[in-house]
Amino acid sequence: MHIDAYSFGKIVVDGTAYTCDLVIYPDHVEPNWRRTHGHHLEPDDLAGAIAARPDHLVIGTGAHGRMTVSPEARRLLRRTGISFDVLPTDRACRTFNQHSSAVAALHLTC
Repeated sequence: MHIDAYSFGKIVVDGTAYTCDLVIYPDHVEPNWRRTHGHHLEPDDLAGAIAARPDHLVIGTGAHGRMTVSPEARRLLRRTGISFDVLPTDRACRTFNQHSSAVAALHLTC
């Protein structure tokens, strides 16, 4: 999977445009990614990404970086051995494109 473009509220992945938060796996996109507490990422919000057992997880915190990642979610990722980056979404997109087997969990606004 490759991110072709990102702007506030819109992302294009392999030629398909999305206007909702999403998780990008190596072989498919899961649109309409919802978090239990909106702009705060908790361990349960990462269940699908962790189950995919990626080498690397890229978390996009929004255009202005307003989505936070709980300490519990960070601890869970460390315990599972998944390396991760937490970045504003524009930088997260560039980072994702540099990893061949990464998963990206991206918040597109805020």
